[in-house]
Amino acid sequence: MSAALLRVLGATKHYRGVIAVADVSFDVAAGAIVGLIGPNGAGKSSLFNLITGYLPMTKGEIWFDGGRIDGLATHRIAEAGIARAFQIAKPFPELSVLDNVRMGALFGRTGSRDVAAVTAKALDLTGLYEFRERLAASLTVGYLRRLELARAIAQRPSLLLADEPCAGLNPTETEEVVGILRQVRTSGVTVLLVEHDMRAVMSVSDRIVVLDAGAKIAEGLPAEIARDPRVIAAYLGVPEAEPAA
Repeated sequence: MSAALLRVLGATKHYRGVIAVADVSFDVAAGAIVGLIGPNGAGKSSLFNLITGYLPMTKGEIWFDGGRIDGLATHRIAEAGIARAFQIAKPFPELSVLDNVRMGALFGRTGSRDVAAVTAKALDLTGLYEFRERLAASLTVGYLRRLELARAIAQRPSLLLADEPCAGLNPTETEEVVGILRQVRTSGVTVLLVEHDMRAVMSVSDRIVVLDAGAKIAEGLPAEIARDPRVIAAYLGVPEAEPAA
């Protein structure tokens, strides 16, 4: 691993009187897989929306590959080398798997590309090559997750934001997706992962950032996070005091 590829500095987002993200700062080192976890409503999706330009920040800065990207349009951020695989897969249902992934290869990071080669590589990496002629509408939930990842990978990103890629999957499918994320990293792509499956995120992440109620409450190695009392309290709650005798 090397210097920070992504740097989030004091990211804050207010929705009128609601604070969705509160002064969050962390780095993602080039070549790492970093998990971003927290209970429902912790601000994870809002933070992804800030990084990718879907939402403007109230205050703070986001730097990527040495340049500041907050305030840029979403397509400019994609051209800089950030791709996002969404939690809810929305393929073009009447197009083949191949054509869905090819759509990703036509866009994304700037620079010359061999669309056919990029598409084939993304299909192969996600285990979809043998299904390339099938209609996207015919895929199961597990393979739709793979298709969402493949389309993002085909954009040739330096940084992949994976938003709950294991949601709704059984243990075998989850392990297969974890394997795909490891291969993505091996191919040279840094990964920022939002995931509720704790076994998956703990097994694949180099570091973990924990949000609760919009604020960062912990950051560290998976083993450190697993025993952090603040993280345990955020997920399980704090037990009530014993009633007086």
